Amino acid sequence: MHTFVQRVASAANLNEYSVNPNSHWVNLKGSWTTHIVTIVVFRFLFGVIPWSTPELSWTLTNLSYCLFQYIMFHGIIGTPFEVNQGAYDNLTLWEQMDNGEQYTPTKKFLTVFPIVVFLLSTHYSNYDVATFIINFTAILIILIAKLPAFHRVRFFGINMGPNDYN
Repeated sequence: MHTFVQRVASAANLNEYSVNPNSHWVNLKGSWTTHIVTIVVFRFLFGVIPWSTPELSWTLTNLSYCLFQYIMFHGIIGTPFEVNQGAYDNLTLWEQMDNGEQYTPTKKFLTVFPIVVFLLSTHYSNYDVATFIINFTAILIILIAKLPAFHRVRFFGINMGPNDYN
């Protein structure tokens, strides 16, 4: 029988002193700046489209950033590097960051920044109900994926590694 929600077990005990090259870059100096530059670039690209309004540009910016962040941090599992005998093989990048520790400065930034982008997109879309619902749905999906209660939790078998099925 298939379950709708399943918690993923780790293959090995994660050593707090080992460095995971797949997630270490997120804590480097330029990583936070990259997110800000990404928003500026998205907004510029959507703003130069001739038929685009500011409301549409900000909504597309928010949706693109949420999609980018979901795929990057919650959609891809594993690591391209052989580290810790497969301990990270069935984990997303969000779960690999800081060896799974919650509420680190980087995780706080990556949780607060999409909220700021959501607030900007809501403000510049003049609080239109339709764009608010679209933007709110996108931010809700991102924030639910980041909650500590959903650490190593998979819904409907999505992102299950080959070793996770019972």
